[in-house]
Amino acid sequence: MRAMCVIALFSSLFLSGCSNAGEHWVELKGQRFAVEIADDNEERARGLMFRDSMEEGRGMLFIHDSEMNLAYWMKNTRIPLDILYFDSNRRLVSQQRDVPPCSLGNGCPPYPSSAPARYVLELNAGQAAGMGLNNGEELKFGPGIPPAP
Repeated sequence: MRAMCVIALFSSLFLSGCSNAGEHWVELKGQRFAVEIADDNEERARGLMFRDSMEEGRGMLFIHDSEMNLAYWMKNTRIPLDILYFDSNRRLVSQQRDVPPCSLGNGCPPYPSSAPARYVLELNAGQAAGMGLNNGEELKFGPGIPPAP
């Protein structure tokens, strides 16, 4: 009996390690994106730096503690991106499309939101145009992404 319990325990650990249950996703205008979450200062500062590519259907979701005017930059970012700003209600309030890579370090220009935002979604450049995004679109969160308080 004890051996059966140990086998069952290892089987459940093995199976849970093989699933994508831990992968986060968001949905925007009916399209789902697997996202990495950047929800602390270190992760937000690192962002997508030093990456040579990002797979199609993927992105990075930045979560800020409160809604405020934000500006992102492309310091050490090697791939062009769409930077999408969302308010606390997860409504698109500002877009910076086709932002080019920047290798100028601290000389890289900022790309500000035109309204206060709490969430920022970075996708491969061209995604926003391809989806025909307009301000006001709702960003839906998959399980495991905390909603705004």
